[in-house]
Formats: sequence, structure tokens, C-alpha cells
Amino acid sequence: MEKQPSLAGKLWLVGAGPGDPDLLTLRAARLLASADLVVHDGLVGAGVLALIPPHVERISVAKQRSRHTMKQELINALIVRETLAGKQVVRLKGGDPFIFGRGGEELDAARAAGIAVEVVPGITAAAGCAAQAGVPLTHREDASAVSFVAGQCKDLTDQDWSGLAGHGRTLVIYMGLATAHAIADKLIADGVSPGLPVAVIERGTTAEARVLRTLLADLGDLVAREAVQSPALIIVGKVAARADALDCLGAPGVANALKDIACES
Repeated sequence: MEKQPSLAGKLWLVGAGPGDPDLLTLRAARLLASADLVVHDGLVGAGVLALIPPHVERISVAKQRSRHTMKQELINALIVRETLAGKQVVRLKGGDPFIFGRGGEELDAARAAGIAVEVVPGITAAAGCAAQAGVPLTHREDASAVSFVAGQCKDLTDQDWSGLAGHGRTLVIYMGLATAHAIADKLIADGVSPGLPVAVIERGTTAEARVLRTLLADLGDLVAREAVQSPALIIVGKVAARADALDCLGAPGVANALKDIACES
């Protein structure tokens, strides 16, 4: 028999957007002001956290590559327990809760526990950061399809990315800095041109944002050479040549190649 939602409290899975607090939705801002507890990720920026009133309890469950302060199962248990205790709980997640944010797992846990839950979407990093950098993820002349993938998956070489990058397509890679060399090798081995434009967007939509542009063959070296820091997105595709970015000339002929691609558009 299906469990009935608890009347004691409510859980909201809320997207905090890509970083700039001005890109938070109005609904998200209202919920932060009225919550009893905010459980937030490490990627939620200080500007967004500053919108939480001082009397609202906060719990950080920040995660870093290969080191989690709290395992996902414990996060699920925490938000369920606090909601069942009668609190209005906001689970605040960077970007959108359902794009590489494990929001689906938390929704499943809430439903299984029979608590009332609502999802509040946020601007995902791909859309927000690309827009700031002047990169149209789709473009009538350059790309009619766009795909999002996670670059930190185990056994990356075994992942099937066939058809996700190349002519008429844009590939957006989340969490790909540590595996940038492997990503470039993988795509080139799958037949993607080494000369395809790539844009790397570091700390997108924030005051510290930096946008770098090169070619696929130079991607791994660019990340190392420019000491790119997380969070960052990698955009692979012809649209990346349109980025408002610094051309990084680590590979021979990068500038001329990008100009040639732009002229073909």
C-alpha cells in the first residue's frame, strides 16, 4: 500500500542556478527566506547563501572529487528525518536538481518515506555559463542537437559517447577537468576532428569567470597550462568558436583554425 505524505513538514529540492545569485528563481529565493533548514551543496555560491536569513539553520554537505563529507545515502536520510520532524526543508543544489545533481535519488527517498516533496528547477550550468560566454548551444548554422555528459565517470573509456560530438552537434561536459586529456583522446579516437573548437568556462556567471578557447587536440594541455579550477564546463562543437573567450595558443595554428571555422559559419 502506498504511503501517504506526512503532514508534519515538507521538502523542496531547489536549484540554485549556475553561481550568480541574480539568476536564482523568485520561487527559490522565497523558499530560502521561509525555510526552517537549508541543506546545501558546496557548489552553491556565497552570494546565494547570503540570501538565507540568519535564523535559518544551515547544513553543508559539500562534496569534492573522491572525497565526500557525507555519503549520498546519509544525505537522503538527513533530509527525510528533518522533514518528518516537522521542518520546512530546502535541499539547495547547484544548477538544476535533476542535471547531475542526484536530485532524482533524493526525490525517490522522499517518496519512499511518504513525505511531501516539491522540485523547484534552476538554471543548469550548461545553459547559464554558455549564455554568459556568448555560446549558443544550438545554432541554425552550427548545431541542431546538444548533449550533456559527466566527465568524471569511472571507466571513462567504456562510456558510449558515439554520435554526441561532431558535425551539427554540441557536447557539454560537466566535471571533466581531471579527465580532460582522456576526454580529448576518447573523442578523437571515436572519429571527432582534433580541430573541432572547444571552450572551457571556469566559474561561469560569477565575477571570477574565465572563458578559454582552443581546439580539441589541445584540450588537456590547455587545462593544465592555464591551471583551470573547478567548477568548470567544457563545450565541444562548432558553436564554441563563437565564444567571447581568450584564444589559447598552446597548439600550433589554433588562432588561424578558429578563424577559418568562424568564416565557414
